Amino acid sequence: MIKKVSHIGIAVDNLEEARAFFSENFGLSTSERENFGEIIFSFVPMKGTNLELLQSTEPDGQMAKFIEKRGQGIHHISFEVDDIQSELDRLKGNGIKLINERPYLNAHKDLVAFVHPKSTFGVLIELIQKKEE
Repeated sequence: MIKKVSHIGIAVDNLEEARAFFSENFGLSTSERENFGEIIFSFVPMKGTNLELLQSTEPDGQMAKFIEKRGQGIHHISFEVDDIQSELDRLKGNGIKLINERPYLNAHKDLVAFVHPKSTFGVLIELIQKKEE
């Protein structure tokens, strides 16, 4: 079951410029830069739902390809769930196309998986099951 919108991922050309923009124009703090594979990212924590700023470190990386095709902007919406594997199985059973049929660990050691945008009105959906505290 979906608990809430965890975060909204935003693809950016320059992470530092994006962090400065949200800080200077909206008074929002950002988390420290982090790396995961070919992506550097930073969160903009807000009450309820966070923003995740994502930049590719490779010219042919996934964020760079996304920006080349669609421009900077919303990359994905992340839904927090209680049991990610159950959700993936349920969605697949409903004929929904999945990018990941099995979850994997993200940079924060939470379980994540993606639902293909062809099945979700053009929006990349990430499911996330937070690690137990």
